[in-house]
Amino acid sequence: MAMAVIGGRAGGQKENSAARTFRLDSVDGVELVNAKAEVSNYRGRSAVHLVPLRGRESSDETMMAILTDTDFADGTIEAEVAGAPRAGAAPDNRGFIGILFRVQGHGSRDEDFYLRPTNGRSDDQLRRNHAVQYESAPNFPWYRLRKENPGVYESYADLEAGAWTKMEIVVSGTHARLYVNDAEQPCLIVNDLKNGETHGQIGFWAHATTEGYFSNLTVK
Repeated sequence: MAMAVIGGRAGGQKENSAARTFRLDSVDGVELVNAKAEVSNYRGRSAVHLVPLRGRESSDETMMAILTDTDFADGTIEAEVAGAPRAGAAPDNRGFIGILFRVQGHGSRDEDFYLRPTNGRSDDQLRRNHAVQYESAPNFPWYRLRKENPGVYESYADLEAGAWTKMEIVVSGTHARLYVNDAEQPCLIVNDLKNGETHGQIGFWAHATTEGYFSNLTVK
């Protein structure tokens, strides 16, 4: 870990505010859930690679890597992620990969934004509309949100499976915005974070059928 100074776009945040940068060149201080983790070089940079447990490569499980030395309420989270379906994965797997925040109870309670990278450039417009997603554990998984509020908690972003993609999450109270690849405007706005005004750890997650890599995490 190292200290760094960066700028930001969060409302009320000033440029050059203090930030904490995690180089992700080690898996020390990471709590793993349904996963193993290794440090590897992916597309020219050091990254944490989440790997499913033996025999569970095709399971419908979420792999988590929770940074134990974090406590986040409001602010900005930036990281680069790369996700693509694992070789041999079923055709309906999308390379699900994302960022957790306000994590509590070893991953039993959290908020998250995640990507479905193979949807980003699909020829099917409906799939494109499901490229980015918000959900909240334990009570608001994606399928409940989609059923009860179609189109409200997911949206489109230009994504490429397997490519490094920058995610920036800006959180204030019960409001959160997701920016992708340094876009000036958010691709998804959530004005009612389902767990309310709380705090917790930061983490990464990927589906067990996904090759998931994470790099360059900064928290402000």
